Amino acid sequence: MAFAEDPAPATAIGVDALWVMLGAILVILMQGGFILLETGSTRMKNAGHVAGKTIFTFGLCSLIFWAVGYGVAFGGGGNPILGLDSFFYDPSLAIESMYGSSVFFLFQLAFAGVSLSIAWGGFAERAKLSVYLIFAILFSAIVYPVIAHWIWNADGWLALDGAQDFAGSTVVHLTGAMAALAATILLKPRIGKFNKDGSANEILGHNQVYTALSVLLLWVGWFGFNAGSTVAVGDGFFGYVAFNTQLGAAGGAVAALLISWIIMGKADISTMLNGALAGLVAITASCAYVAPWAAIVIGLIAGILVFASTKLFEKLKIDDPIYALSVHGAAGIWGTLANGFFATPELATKVNIGQAGLFYGGGLHQLGVQALSILACGAFAFVVSFVLLFVIKAVNGLRVTEEEEIIGLDLSEHGAYGYPEQMRKDSSITV
Repeated sequence: MAFAEDPAPATAIGVDALWVMLGAILVILMQGGFILLETGSTRMKNAGHVAGKTIFTFGLCSLIFWAVGYGVAFGGGGNPILGLDSFFYDPSLAIESMYGSSVFFLFQLAFAGVSLSIAWGGFAERAKLSVYLIFAILFSAIVYPVIAHWIWNADGWLALDGAQDFAGSTVVHLTGAMAALAATILLKPRIGKFNKDGSANEILGHNQVYTALSVLLLWVGWFGFNAGSTVAVGDGFFGYVAFNTQLGAAGGAVAALLISWIIMGKADISTMLNGALAGLVAITASCAYVAPWAAIVIGLIAGILVFASTKLFEKLKIDDPIYALSVHGAAGIWGTLANGFFATPELATKVNIGQAGLFYGGGLHQLGVQALSILACGAFAFVVSFVLLFVIKAVNGLRVTEEEEIIGLDLSEHGAYGYPEQMRKDSSITV
């Protein structure tokens, strides 16, 4: 996200506000993509729970981000760690400046909601509804906003160092993935995922069409995510950002499908879908900094990484039903690091953050800054999330009972079925 000055004419500010509002709408619609992604990737006995939980926690995130999170992330005061004002945010009626406007708040809220939805991947099919409620409050008030301040607030210590994360490979995606990792470690694997000898059983999601539709919906929303982060219409630079976004996503999808075909002997659709998302995640940090050929390379490597990291996490007995750690964690790390190699001097100057990468004569400086931001933000998100969830576990418990997990969260948490055909007999709800 660029730290540019707003154009002076009121008409220009109005046009920019309309553009950012469109971006906010597209990013908010990504919540529908996450509903379909998590629903399709899990079993039908949890479908209604997934849909309802996602809407509920986004609403909760909206209130907490308004009251606390936005001030921590984007408040002033010159503090490099967190903002010191703008709590219970009250914007003016007229938009005199993009930064600090109601439209900018909505755009940033949409990003916070995406990061929270990513975190839910580590909770899937086994966490209590009360845990979602409590952690949504804490994540929206503390975990995400602090990291957003470090990189996206002009006073943030990583922003002052020149960390390049244009639309959130680290701020949004790695943060959510590290929270998911903390959750899946404390919750432990789902019943039946791993055998006593350590081998894994495949627990298939119940609807691959849902997951394909989710990827398409998220893909479209990503143009609001990345191109909207220009926060200005200006000279049309948003078009270049969108162009690179498309190339990165395409590279990820193609690479993931081909690598699964070569290694597994079949063109795996699930891997391909994850590859498309991984390409989008990876290009999110670098879409404004790199040449088109580099965007393709970044996407291709992300597609390979998502396949390899999925196998690695399974060997480590980490149960990640929605592949949050691979898609948003591994690809988020790679996408952030990629700027240290591929950022061009012209684009770094245009965005006004950091400098050129290693392959463009910038030496190791930008690569070091990118690595520092990954380590600092990843460690903060994981440690704070782990501590918060550990306390919640001690006080409230994290996981539903074995009986409730087997029955499914639709019935055990909500007393209703996600699909009417499940009402035929109770034995069908374990499908």
